[in-house]
Amino acid sequence: MNRLHPLSAVTMVIQQAITWVTIPFFLVVFLSGIVDVVEYSWVFVLVPLGLLLGTTYALVYYYRFEYGITPDTFDVRSGVFSRRSREIPYGRIQNVDIARGVVQRLLGLAVVSIETAGGGNTEATLRFVSESEANRLQHQIRRRTAEATERRRRRADTDSDAVESGESPLPDDSVAGTPGEESASDPDFERADGTATAESGPQISESDSRTYESRRRRLFDLEARELLLYSFTSFRPAAVAAVLFVFFLATDTILDVLVTIAQPVGGPEDLENGTTGSYGVLTIVSMVNGLVITYLLSVAYTFATYYDFQLGRIDEDFVYERGLLQRYSGSIPVEKVQSVTVTANPVQRLIEYAGLWVETAGYGPDSGSGSQSAVPLADRRRVYAFTENLTGVERPRFHTPPSIARRRYLVRYSLIAAAIVAVAFGTAWATPLERWYLAAVVFLVVPPAAHLRYVNLGYYVGEDHLVVRRGFWRRRTTVIPYYRIQTVSTRRSIFQRRLGLASLVIDTASSRTFYWATPTIYDIDLEDAREANGVGRTRLQSALRERAQSDDVGLSVDFT
Repeated sequence: MNRLHPLSAVTMVIQQAITWVTIPFFLVVFLSGIVDVVEYSWVFVLVPLGLLLGTTYALVYYYRFEYGITPDTFDVRSGVFSRRSREIPYGRIQNVDIARGVVQRLLGLAVVSIETAGGGNTEATLRFVSESEANRLQHQIRRRTAEATERRRRRADTDSDAVESGESPLPDDSVAGTPGEESASDPDFERADGTATAESGPQISESDSRTYESRRRRLFDLEARELLLYSFTSFRPAAVAAVLFVFFLATDTILDVLVTIAQPVGGPEDLENGTTGSYGVLTIVSMVNGLVITYLLSVAYTFATYYDFQLGRIDEDFVYERGLLQRYSGSIPVEKVQSVTVTANPVQRLIEYAGLWVETAGYGPDSGSGSQSAVPLADRRRVYAFTENLTGVERPRFHTPPSIARRRYLVRYSLIAAAIVAVAFGTAWATPLERWYLAAVVFLVVPPAAHLRYVNLGYYVGEDHLVVRRGFWRRRTTVIPYYRIQTVSTRRSIFQRRLGLASLVIDTASSRTFYWATPTIYDIDLEDAREANGVGRTRLQSALRERAQSDDVGLSVDFT
């Protein structure tokens, strides 16, 4: 078994020491002001004690954290008070990501995150190892994952042949090989006693590294123009959280600055003295400044996240690198891909650009590290060609919902507009706000909003794929192979039942977030929904049988 890099112990000591010193310090300062028993002098006892305990805990955790590569699993042992041992089968490993911040790159360190299918959490995190060790682990785990997949395929073929010939299936050792033989020939395998077979320790050789990288085929590079377009035409919700966090930390200072900015255009002299009109000006100025700052933060965040984005292919995996301050390197296993989604907002559609995302088992787009972005932004025709080559889907001919669905959206948005007017009326009744009726202007946007929602909906039931399109502000066109579908369910609200409509929910093995909902065919005729459901089930069974016979992963990795 191996330990983390020695500098990892230093970082753990610093982090734990700060935590164990800060908590007792602020507790004593807070309690000494409200409880007579607690005295401020306790700080001089508790702070050194916290420093000692934090340092001890960090060192013990470092020496009790071990990891190692075995023929069938990646093992991790950790814990101070409660010992935890994890054996992660290679067949379950989804991604092996490497992250390096600015300080970590200067020190030659990296964080290795191992993600498995079936959940949105990282199964194991190695914080920190050397860059060469991180590359070795990523290389070896990818290779062993591919070998595990190949063994499963050979096992399935062998069992199928045995059943057809009337023989009993062969034991696993006849297909998977003998672990002892693998350990004798593989310099990266570690014996059961915890020692590595290679004399030089667990480091990947230069020849192995060159051989591994020589198989890498570059598929896509995000050019400077595309990076700038993507930064300025996309929005990150995290920017809103950052602005709100800063506002709550320095509310008084920020309000004073906003008052100063609003004064030249009719704002109040201060928050205590002002008229209704001046407060209205201050509100507008505050909103404009907040939107501008949030947008600029979003631009900076996107630029730093996708700087120098590169997508390549090594064997049956997509591999990517990205990041300016925090450098990421990871993989997307082709056989784990559940669906492919083409995204574009109105501005990107106007300039004929789009992005391409892939969803893998257990992880959806933006569910964590954002590792499922295959093409952040590129020419729309190029993205469509990528999608067709990646999935083999034919050019879809979309079916739209019946026109009665547009009437439903018209009524829905009218009710929302009426609620806004009612809120404005209630506010005017309780405050000096005048001309509340101006809020009725929102009714003007109801017809175009209902129309835009309607025209951006569509679905296509193909021979091998189901394609779902939805969304105006962020249009998403999702391509789902039939054999990746987990369930197809029909959903009908009370209003849909009155109109004879239904929605089809298509669920795959990838997890979903609030931002990325499950692909749904909205508001189609009930009979069409039943027909699509039946066709989907039939073609799902056919696709599974064909895939079992051909033993094909079902996805091409040739973007050219």
